[in-house]
Amino acid sequence: MPTTPIVALDVPSIERARSIVRILGDACTWYKVGLELFVSEGPHVVTWLREEGKDVFLDLKLHDIPNTVRGAARAAAGLGARLLTVHASGGEAMLAAAVEGAGAQDGFHCGILAVTVLTSMNDRDVGAVWGRDDVSIEAEVLRLAASARQAATHGIVCSGLEAPAVRAKHGGALAILVPGVRSAGSASHDQARVVTPQAASQAGARYVVLGRMVTAASDPVAAFDAASGELAGR
Repeated sequence: MPTTPIVALDVPSIERARSIVRILGDACTWYKVGLELFVSEGPHVVTWLREEGKDVFLDLKLHDIPNTVRGAARAAAGLGARLLTVHASGGEAMLAAAVEGAGAQDGFHCGILAVTVLTSMNDRDVGAVWGRDDVSIEAEVLRLAASARQAATHGIVCSGLEAPAVRAKHGGALAILVPGVRSAGSASHDQARVVTPQAASQAGARYVVLGRMVTAASDPVAAFDAASGELAGR
């Protein structure tokens, strides 16, 4: 299955988001709305993108009691979001509640993606947070992916470094979304585990998030086309 590129609207205002969407035009059909833009502008950002004919990945990383997450997922699906993130560490019951809440809303389905280990974290960071001295991020990703599959989520979020192990274990049962994608030789910024678009695609990613490598480029259209070419193996 082809890898779908998603451009991250990690900006503080709808005016900035409109500018990116206008520049990329018909080339890009998927956009990510994260916490900054959603908190700044509210749910109408999702409505606006849907009216523009775009698919929306709503990256809110929900983590709360099952009933609350069920309701939030239902609301996200009602807005027209195609994908929604929740933290896998919230537990299987919470994941299952999210899947239930995001089920068909007037015939529209929103896929739940379980976030495993944030790409900004390394082994030491995870060990410090979880109070363990010897941590393997790959092992933790696989453990959390197993919970996500048991809860029947659409897929998971992990770095491209762990994606091959997830694909080997779960095949096509879990769609993999890979963030932290950078062009070869570029700065990793606040990410600890990064890969190129080509590496993400070869690792089995169903979706990749393209952030500053497109939105901060001098020519965003050319940058998006180059990344899309890598994903397609061109």
